[in-house]
Amino acid sequence: MRRMFSAIAPRYDFITRVFSYGMDGRWKRAGVAQAALPPAPVILDLASGTGDFSKLAIREYSGARAVAVDLTERMLRLARSSGVPLAACADAAALPFADASFDCVFVGYGLRNFPDLGRALSEIGRVTRPGGGLVTLDFFLPANALFRTVYLGYLYAQGTLWGLVLHGRPRTYTYIADSLRSFVSIDELSSLLREKGYRRVTARRYIFGGIGLHSAAKAAAKES
Repeated sequence: MRRMFSAIAPRYDFITRVFSYGMDGRWKRAGVAQAALPPAPVILDLASGTGDFSKLAIREYSGARAVAVDLTERMLRLARSSGVPLAACADAAALPFADASFDCVFVGYGLRNFPDLGRALSEIGRVTRPGGGLVTLDFFLPANALFRTVYLGYLYAQGTLWGLVLHGRPRTYTYIADSLRSFVSIDELSSLLREKGYRRVTARRYIFGGIGLHSAAKAAAKES
């Protein structure tokens, strides 16, 4: 996985826009607005790619400090070169931060790529301050069986096309469709977040449920 993301890093933003019909930026802005962060927040941009959430949070909130974390150093170099001041290479299942370090954690298209989703969510909860937030944006399988089949076919075809055009390897971007087959649904992720101690869990559906934007708040100490 690390090798693959290193190979696609220079094209990552382009592919993200293609697969989202150009709406990726709008969804991420909605996620940052929905987070309702405190003044001068400290945020973690996990599975950051080139750091979109970091840049949006810094732009939106005066005094915000963002740390971009990704498993791929090449992605992080691109994040730094585009204005993200702090970036670290780390595994989501073993984050190198103290407990309760962040006001909010953002995860863009990362959850479905984590080998152990439950462990990653536990780590995210550990480094989030009581009452702090979690915002995730990811691909999901639509609930409607017919559209699910069409959507998977679309993702696979697009992945094959752009893998061939950009890299000469048709399987380069089919990992998106492949990763969905073993991922949870939008509603299942909402339930899992509640099980992990999050409150005020909401989910917005885009592209008929093919994309989900979740936001949640970690229970405050008195609620635990």
